[in-house]
Amino acid sequence: MNQRRKETLTGLFYLLPALIILVVFRIIPILFSVRISLFDWGMAGARKFVGLQNYIDVLKDPVFWKSLLHTGWFVFFSVPMMLFLALFIALLLNTKINGLGLYRTVYYLPVVTSIVAVSVVWRWILNPERGLLNYLLSFIGVQNIRWLEDPRGLFDIVVSPLGVKLPEVLAGPSIAMVALIIMSVWKGLGYNIVIYLAGLQNIPRHYYEAAKIDGAGRWSMFRYVTWHLISPTTFYILIMSTITAFETFAQVWIMTGPPPGGPLGTTKVVMYYFYEQSFELWRLGYGAAIAFFAFLIILTLTIFQRVFLERKVHYA
Repeated sequence: MNQRRKETLTGLFYLLPALIILVVFRIIPILFSVRISLFDWGMAGARKFVGLQNYIDVLKDPVFWKSLLHTGWFVFFSVPMMLFLALFIALLLNTKINGLGLYRTVYYLPVVTSIVAVSVVWRWILNPERGLLNYLLSFIGVQNIRWLEDPRGLFDIVVSPLGVKLPEVLAGPSIAMVALIIMSVWKGLGYNIVIYLAGLQNIPRHYYEAAKIDGAGRWSMFRYVTWHLISPTTFYILIMSTITAFETFAQVWIMTGPPPGGPLGTTKVVMYYFYEQSFELWRLGYGAAIAFFAFLIILTLTIFQRVFLERKVHYA
């Protein structure tokens, strides 16, 4: 018993540095944020205790719900696009071609590049008058797209020739939001490519050999072998990409602000609204309440994915 207790204490001793970091930089800030959300808290500190009033005000706030809608569009478009492109490129890189290491490095470079630097460069690329993207599009007859300034919804633009005007909730992401989605997918693509590559290279070759003996073609091998065996990798990327997309802030602030939240506020996502309320208007209690609602939404989405989508994951 003494030996077992000694081993337990030794294990706890080795875990102590990580536990201290977790408590100091995670647990205590979370608890302090809970306390702040229960107060009318400004730049100078707490003014008065308001209980759950901040949470009630957030639920009544139309700007919060609009920011949640914009975040939903961002997640809805960026995550599937990220999954598809990452898997497609990973399949191409998982072959024997010359300069494979160079290609992998090039695709991963955006991941290690500062989001601030990337946002500044993309803001120049998307410039309507002098930007590189509009210059390239001009060769195919597409001109004068005001990427970061157009508040029109994507779906609204598609149906407008039919004389149909969609309500705001169905109009789709604005052109400015589409630009942010493109940039964000490009920025995070390399990380997901590397994860997919690791999953693809862990698939035993004898599965493919058995499939070839049975007469399976490339599509059948991908559908019945590759797709099933990388489902844990896909599930991991889906969860992490959803969380990351929901926490988007820096590129919105740099590329479309000011004015706050881009053209007519159509790129004001939840995290931008949290920043605006907390560190521009110094309504820290209200901002903390927004942050906890965002946390609950992310937690709900993650649980939903674990409960309903993990059933399709093949770990064997």
